[in-house]
Amino acid sequence: MRQIDTLFERYGESHQNPFNKRVHWVCVPLITFSLLGLLWAASPWLALVFAVFSLGFYLRLSVPIALGMLVLAGSMLLVLSVLPEVLYTSLAIFVLAWIGQFIGHKVEGKKPSFFDDLKFLLVGPAWLLGFVYRRLQIRY
Repeated sequence: MRQIDTLFERYGESHQNPFNKRVHWVCVPLITFSLLGLLWAASPWLALVFAVFSLGFYLRLSVPIALGMLVLAGSMLLVLSVLPEVLYTSLAIFVLAWIGQFIGHKVEGKKPSFFDDLKFLLVGPAWLLGFVYRRLQIRY
């Protein structure tokens, strides 16, 4: 089994409840956006460096997933570049989205995957993109 499939399977083990899955469809992209925003508020270069290292992680797993994440990260960085109040907006989104995540996991009855391994913070967005790719019949 490919590493990406193993990671998606392990991530999916704590994301079976339909409510938790819906929460993740909203909160995971918001957390990704807000994390980039918090880094951007400190220094745009910091956000870019984080994005590049993240894309390196995705590239080792799957070129199509890495390309999709490049488009998503690029879009998020573009929005951040024109957002007037990056710090406070990102901080508010970050806190609210994490509250949503923990509510989803409370309903699920399982702890978030990243408690076992921090790389699952990067797997979450790719896991969602994997659903989109499967729906569109894009091989990854």
